[in-house]
Amino acid sequence: MKFDVMTGGLSLASMQSLAHEAEQLGYSGVVVTEGGRSAYLACAAAALATDLDVLTGVAVAFPRSPMVTATTAWELADATEGRFRLGLGTQVRAHVERRYSAEFDHPGPRLREYLDAMRAIFRGFRGEERLDFEGDFYRFSLLPAMWSPGPIAVPDPPIDIAAVNPWMLRMAGGHADGVHVHPLNTPTYLAETVVPSLRAGAERAGRHLDDIDVIVPSFIVVGDSEEDQAGRRELARMQVAFYGSTPNYAFIFEQIGFEGTTERIRERQKAGDLPGMAEVITDDILGHFTVSGPWAEIADRITERYAGTATRVVDYFSGFGYRPDRPFDPRWADVTAQVTGS
Repeated sequence: MKFDVMTGGLSLASMQSLAHEAEQLGYSGVVVTEGGRSAYLACAAAALATDLDVLTGVAVAFPRSPMVTATTAWELADATEGRFRLGLGTQVRAHVERRYSAEFDHPGPRLREYLDAMRAIFRGFRGEERLDFEGDFYRFSLLPAMWSPGPIAVPDPPIDIAAVNPWMLRMAGGHADGVHVHPLNTPTYLAETVVPSLRAGAERAGRHLDDIDVIVPSFIVVGDSEEDQAGRRELARMQVAFYGSTPNYAFIFEQIGFEGTTERIRERQKAGDLPGMAEVITDDILGHFTVSGPWAEIADRITERYAGTATRVVDYFSGFGYRPDRPFDPRWADVTAQVTGS
């Protein structure tokens, strides 16, 4: 099992500092989520500072042509000597249409075709075949030699996708190299939705579940006292409320016996009551979404929760809000060593 740290929204200089610290502490990689800053530039900064794996987790697909994304991923694969993984997601309609002024309709089939188009482009870059891709959403038929980056000495960058519902998970199982599980995950959701859906998609495509990397973000609440754990616990409570306000994710609460949770969160949200949204997430609910424990035990608890399901576990909180003058807790070195077995 690999153990990564997630981040996003940092300056490029801060990203290099974070990556350097993460490498010293033994993390396997840096997962960069895309918000107000480009995930790809952040990955380049991390790649040039360390020998860590670098992953977009995730970058927004539809506002960029598959050709633009393929070229960027190709350069990052080359720069990292094969340590880059391309994670893509659909985002939601409002952001794609109103923030990016891009097409969103039929997001699942569109993303599946996006992957197929990129792989055709990769073959074109290597000179294995003439670029001639014709789909329902994308068409590519021109790649003069002077406009191609040409072959690279490492394999094509793996393409992972973000997936929540069973359809998208099945699509990931059949078409992607890996899946970014949503941060709003529980052991029940992993066992009842993620694994069966990935397996069904893989088998339909003549693949095996072991062919797919399963990348799982974890809300880790660590500390040697309740007071030490309180800050991360409340961060987790706010994140569960934020993600849980999305109607499509309501079933994740229903699976663990808390029907109506999303409706109650949305009622508070519509009233502009942000603290009230978090209050909906009781400690009983929150316990399903967090891994908690003292420093000496947290690595075992992470391993127990995700072994047999995740190939990469992602420390969700440690990299957010990072500042070079406020370094990581050095105790993460022991945790990473135990989780990764290094």
